Amino acid sequence: MRLLLDEHHDPEVARRLRERGHDVAAVAERDDLRGRPDREIFDVAADEGRAAVTENARDFVPLAARAADDDRPHHGLIVTAASRSPRRPDSRGRLIDALARLLERHRGDDALRDQVVWLDGE
Repeated sequence: MRLLLDEHHDPEVARRLRERGHDVAAVAERDDLRGRPDREIFDVAADEGRAAVTENARDFVPLAARAADDDRPHHGLIVTAASRSPRRPDSRGRLIDALARLLERHRGDDALRDQVVWLDGE
């Protein structure tokens, strides 16, 4: 499974997951994606075969539902919670570890195809 971290996630998370051998990109690392609307981020993730990772359930979960309604496949949506993994450098490790565990359990490119996963439940 490949991931695209939404803009509010620190690109250091992506870098550390890559160090562990995972294919992870961050919007904040990519000039072509920074500041783009959520719909575009979701669509790019799908086009690149990546599951989108975001805290923004309010906007992204309806995008995933609309994709299902329109019969447009995507490679998964992973929703994180700031309460469990605050966006502070000293708590970044929890998010990295949780995503690494998820990636280890779901190795196939289509492992989360058309699914929404709440990382708190992982």
